[in-house]
Amino acid sequence: MSEMAEKMGLRLAEDLIKRYPSADQYPYKSWSYPQGYLLMGMAHLYKITKNKKYYDYIYDYGNTHVTEDGTVNGFTGCSMDDMMPGAVLVWLYEQTKEERFAKACHQICASFLDYPRTREGGFLHDRIRYPGQMWVDGVFMGQMFYCAYGKAFQKPECYEEAVGQLQLIYRYCHVHDGLLVHAYSEVDYGKENYGKENYGKENYGKDNCSGNNKPPWAGPDGRSTSVWSEGLGWYALILVELLKTIPESMQLRKVPERYLRELLYGLKKYQNPETGLWYQVVDKPDDGRNWCETSGSGMFLYAMANGIRLGVITKEEFEENVRLAAKGLHTKMVPNMETGHYDIISCCNGLCVQNKEEDYYFYPQQINAQEAVCSVLWGLGAVMEWDD
Repeated sequence: MSEMAEKMGLRLAEDLIKRYPSADQYPYKSWSYPQGYLLMGMAHLYKITKNKKYYDYIYDYGNTHVTEDGTVNGFTGCSMDDMMPGAVLVWLYEQTKEERFAKACHQICASFLDYPRTREGGFLHDRIRYPGQMWVDGVFMGQMFYCAYGKAFQKPECYEEAVGQLQLIYRYCHVHDGLLVHAYSEVDYGKENYGKENYGKENYGKDNCSGNNKPPWAGPDGRSTSVWSEGLGWYALILVELLKTIPESMQLRKVPERYLRELLYGLKKYQNPETGLWYQVVDKPDDGRNWCETSGSGMFLYAMANGIRLGVITKEEFEENVRLAAKGLHTKMVPNMETGHYDIISCCNGLCVQNKEEDYYFYPQQINAQEAVCSVLWGLGAVMEWDD
């Protein structure tokens, strides 16, 4: 299994570097979470292989975006999606100790200070759009940077914040078996609550809130309708990354460890035994409209393989699940005879919270969806590392 994962994972990385000689070219814009997701996948491969081309690819991105005074070109702090590439700059600082990367990281960290939150302290997905909404994707996007920053700059309070965000999204979105729905909205959290006292911006949300900003997807408890595969995958990834980052001496580790164990047993229950993959709506395998989706499946493979390595679950109980998932991902890498590259199929580009469950089923699929390509890279990389 490790040999095949290495062959396919390294081939995919080669394809990506050829298709996108600069990570700036990776969709959908030059500074956003897809770049962060891609480059942290390359960082995993660099750790495993020590191949300098992966390091150079990552460094080129940081060198392009960070000026000598630490200004980050493209960074706005407008959303959790905008925070995530900051994890790449933390990695670059750890690798190079260049002061400009440290300054850039401090700039990104400072943008959390006035970032809008739910009444209980959960970071909203966006400063302006989606008022009152916390998404599972956003927890990964923000805390991927925040926990890495805490480790690099010896800021244990960052771990406390990150675990607090996990506890809130779990409380807001958990439904059963460790599975979380896509998002939560503070129901009836109206315009009067979006003042500068709460958000640090005098006119924050001025044109985006109504007296009742409950979105159409929110149920009576504020939760969205469905356990979306990729959304749950982001949650799985951040649980692993926190366990890799938080020192073993800290009691805080028990929270992500418990959540990850519960989630992995839930995923074991819903894995398709024939394809080895998971469905677009994870907990509805018997719905004929549902389909096995690649992006979330790659994320779940990463989480399972690392769950074994971290001792959260046992190899004896989950090895076959990992093998099935890795095999299933291989079937979603299809050679393109015209380009000479592999295409990733059975996926769709990242999507906003959908109003109804059927909207997830029928969301348009797209070859080489930006998240799915990276998810396969992360998943196969984890198998390479786990099996050694």
